[in-house]
Amino acid sequence: MKNLSVLVVLIFAFGIFFSGCQNENNPVENDLSGGNLSKKDITWYVPDNFSTIQEAINSPSVLDGNTIIVGPGNFKGANVTKNVNIKGIGSTVINDGPYYGAFGYKIGFRFTTGSDGSTLSNLSFSTDFGVLSVGYATVKNVTITHCEFINSIAAINISNGSGWNIQQNNIIDVRTSLAAGGIGILIWLGDALGGTVQDNVISHNTISGTLHVAPDGGNWYIGCGIALGVESRTVYPEVKALTKNYVTHNSISLVSDNSSQIDVCAFSLFDLTYDIILGVSIFDNSIAYNDFRGTINQILLMPEELEDHNYISRNLGDNRGHGLHPILLMP
Repeated sequence: MKNLSVLVVLIFAFGIFFSGCQNENNPVENDLSGGNLSKKDITWYVPDNFSTIQEAINSPSVLDGNTIIVGPGNFKGANVTKNVNIKGIGSTVINDGPYYGAFGYKIGFRFTTGSDGSTLSNLSFSTDFGVLSVGYATVKNVTITHCEFINSIAAINISNGSGWNIQQNNIIDVRTSLAAGGIGILIWLGDALGGTVQDNVISHNTISGTLHVAPDGGNWYIGCGIALGVESRTVYPEVKALTKNYVTHNSISLVSDNSSQIDVCAFSLFDLTYDIILGVSIFDNSIAYNDFRGTINQILLMPEELEDHNYISRNLGDNRGHGLHPILLMP
């Protein structure tokens, strides 16, 4: 099986009906008690209060904890710099967004400094990358739920983030590109940053369909449904760890349309820092109650020693753990 190190290179309705005329000075205030309204209880609408999601986020009127309802229709995503709750209503499609990388790829949402605690829900993505949080910003406690991602290079790509809750999303098809790709959900710890990635929960997601292999996408890596990994140990080796993350109750069924060039696995743990003296940087993570049966290559560990340091058990298909106690497997 080909080297997985490329993974680190990448990297429905919402039940509200709103009518009436609003503008930035007339948001909906969710206070039915007659008491004082918290500034966090304000709901804004795109395109009614703001023409774009980015305009809403950038507005000084929109505060941390506010909700932004989007749609229905097609919309451009945004760089998220505040703690906001972004929710689709009806059929809301994110089909454009900020640029990423030298190849001009489009991101649905990029989470950066200030966006801790945000949520995304009830959105459909057709951008190259759905959700991205990479670089030197360490974003925590973001929730992504009830979203759909169609034919992404990487649907969700998170580096150095902890406390993310990624649940009940549907990822249909993934694809490779000049920037590698072919990944459903990737959470990783980048080099030269140190720190710990922990307490992420990836559960009840469905990842299915085809890994579409680009003819010019190389042949030196493998795609993946869900991957957790550490890139390289160059700085701060003593404080680099990926631990206590939970991958549970996911269903992964993927097939490559050109497996002789680039194949695909259901799940991977990769520790590119592994040293026989320093030991592993990935430990005490739980991979349990997942259904990997729809993918031929099911669990890929780099190195294989990771099996002895993580809880891999009670999965359908490649299981490995031989029935560990459930108390070890759930958050």
